[in-house]
Amino acid sequence: MTFEYPYLLWLLAVPALLVLHYLLLELKGRRPHFRVPAIAPWSSAGTSVLAWLRHVPFLLRTVALAMIVVALARPRSSTEVEKVDSEGIDIVLAMDVSTSMLARDFNPDRISAAKDIAIEFIAQRPSDRMAIVVFAGESYTQCPLTTDRATLINMMKEVQTGLIEDGTAIGNGLATAVARIMDSDAPSRVVILLTDGVNNSGEVSPQTAAEIAKSYGIRVYTIGVGANGTAPYPVMTPWGVEMQNVKVEIDEELLKGISSTTGGRYFRATDNTKLAEIYAEINKMEKARTTIDSFPVYKELFGRFAIVALVCLLLELLVRLLLRRLP
Repeated sequence: MTFEYPYLLWLLAVPALLVLHYLLLELKGRRPHFRVPAIAPWSSAGTSVLAWLRHVPFLLRTVALAMIVVALARPRSSTEVEKVDSEGIDIVLAMDVSTSMLARDFNPDRISAAKDIAIEFIAQRPSDRMAIVVFAGESYTQCPLTTDRATLINMMKEVQTGLIEDGTAIGNGLATAVARIMDSDAPSRVVILLTDGVNNSGEVSPQTAAEIAKSYGIRVYTIGVGANGTAPYPVMTPWGVEMQNVKVEIDEELLKGISSTTGGRYFRATDNTKLAEIYAEINKMEKARTTIDSFPVYKELFGRFAIVALVCLLLELLVRLLLRRLP
């Protein structure tokens, strides 16, 4: 236990002096007395309990005064706590929202699986700023850079297909993602680009976007999403929605080139489990630099001493009332 104001403990000399003064008065014979015609009835009697009880109020008041002094000195206990300061990473999640992401080779489909696993990834990185970019035939920012995990997760839940022109503009998606973090002063900047198709639209070529990312020191991890061979895809027919097997076409050479140019890596996800493993691997690779420091955390204890002082004062009052009533 330590004290914030230890010099106030010198005030404990006051109750100590009061005790000394009280003892000196007792030694000088300051006792309650009254005159009687004869002492015979009391000559054989000893000291009564009441005679000892008369010291209790002074004792309680002295203890209360000492407790008040200790409380004023602000006692507290301390424990050493390890503090970890991290330098966060800026991460942009660039997600393909073309209609091909409705294929059912993932459970329940590609886009739902990608969203769920991305939400888990967001929750695991509390010290990083993150943004969300979506693209199909064009691209836009779903959520700008923020550390607000609740906002990021809610915005990721709102990602869906069919809101923008269909197609796969990988270059536009990457360029928009790079624009979100190119001016950031974070020690590390990363884009995680997820797509299930071949670049077939957009004004910016994927290679140009990759070169821009490289010039700003931005690493790009690319993820190709889709089973090997064919995948069931919902198709509207005159009889309603029917599932048809559609060939999976992913431009892996393009995605490998983007990641290689920027110092990142290419991954292929063929099911939910594999996609979760990819995000877990990226999570391990992109660790923020940390500095560890120890500092004391204090727990205030003055309240305990203040309560003892209050209890002593209340007991003193009670004892005084009892002594007045007793014969």
